[in-house]
Order: sequence, then C-alpha cells, then structure tokens
Amino acid sequence: MNQNKSASLPLMVSALILGTSIVGGTLIVANTFYRVKALSNVVAVTGSAEKVVKSDTVKWVSSFSRNVGADNLKGGSTEMKKDLGIVSDYFKEYGVPDGAITIQPMTMTAVCESQNNVFYDKFGNQSCGGNRVTGYTFKQDVIIQSDDVDKVTKLSQDASDSLITKGVIFSSQNLEYYYNKLSELRVELLSEATKNAKTRAEKIVESTGGKIGFLQSASMGVFQVTAKNATDFSDYGFYDTTSLEKKVTAVVRASFVLE
Repeated sequence: MNQNKSASLPLMVSALILGTSIVGGTLIVANTFYRVKALSNVVAVTGSAEKVVKSDTVKWVSSFSRNVGADNLKGGSTEMKKDLGIVSDYFKEYGVPDGAITIQPMTMTAVCESQNNVFYDKFGNQSCGGNRVTGYTFKQDVIIQSDDVDKVTKLSQDASDSLITKGVIFSSQNLEYYYNKLSELRVELLSEATKNAKTRAEKIVESTGGKIGFLQSASMGVFQVTAKNATDFSDYGFYDTTSLEKKVTAVVRASFVLE
C-alpha cells in the first residue's frame, strides 16, 4: 500500500507542474493578446504644413583684383587702394550704409613661371619653391550683409558692368538669402502640422465608424527650407540660401488613440 502511494507521488507532482505551466502559459497568451489589442487601438499618421516666405536678409560677397609684375609690388598695392576707394564710393552712392559693408584683408599670391613644384602652406599661401616668381596677384573681398534685400539684389546685378567701366577688375559671387524668423515660424507650422495629422487620422478611421481620441504621442520630423517651387528633400533637413522666396515645411509624426 505504501509502495503505491510512493509511486503515485511523482505523478501528482508532475501533474501539478504541468497544470501550473498551462495556467501560466494561458496568462502569458492572454497578456500578449491584450497588448496586441491595445496596440490596435492606436493610429499613427504623418502631418505636414508649409508656408512661402520672402527672405529678409541677404549676404553678397564680391572682390576686385590686380595682377602686377614681380618688380611692381608697390605699384600693385597702390592700385588696390585706389580700386578700394572706387568700390566703396560706388556702394555708398548706391545707398548701402557703412555698417553693412565689411572689407576683408587684402591677399597676395605669387605667380610662378611653372606650375611644377608649387607649394602651399597650412594657411593656403602659395610658394613657387624653386620656380621663378614672375608676378603677383592682389585680391580683396568685400562682404555686404543687409536687410534691404531688394536693393542689394539690384546692386549685385549692376555692379560688375559699372565698376569695370571705371577700370576695376571686379567679380561677384552668388547672393545668399536668409530668413531670420524661422524660430517663430517653426512653432506656427508645427501646430498646423499636428492639426493636419489629426485630420488625416480622422479620414483614415472614418470608413470604419471609429472616432479619434486623445493624442498619444507626437514627434517632430525634419524641417525643410527650400526654394519656392523646389522638390528638394533631405533626411537631415534642408536649408536653401539661393532663393529669394522660400518654402518652409514642417513635418509631425503623431499617434492617436481610437475611441
């Protein structure tokens, strides 16, 4: 009799362990089902908003230069000072205030008899090495930064022809346009993008008879500043400086709970 009891004890323990495992497994499955069901009650969407703005600041870099022989350094420096006076007077006559004009230091580069064995130091200065120096090129940059965008834009179009006729070897770089109120505009567009996301979510669940509840989460996507009619896009954001009119776009990724 005792032997039968002893033999049945392991069976009872095994049954108990199996029963506990089944109950535990059932709870795990039930918990997983609940999580899946809870997740199915959320709709995730992307909303966007955009606005076209006109740049309120412009940066323009121009320069003038002189080429002189190796024995005419003094003459080259004198000519550059004369050219600087002509350029500065022209800009002032055009109505550009002194505070908007920055005169960069003059640079001088040696002109080598041969391009072989030409060296550059860590500052970009050129050395002819063993080559004979045949002359020098003087160059000076002038930077204009102004909130009078239209005036500087027109000036950049007229300056080259006008200054060249005055004997100045003048060249111009492309203008850079900026919009300085992006921080305020960002807040406005993010609010509109969130509203747009909610509208999209409502359209998605409309056919199922569902209803959008509270906003569960929201994150800001990339902020794009592109030319007005451009399609440029970058995963890291984009800032166009070549266009006077810009399109500013904000993106929001949002999740809403379904009621």
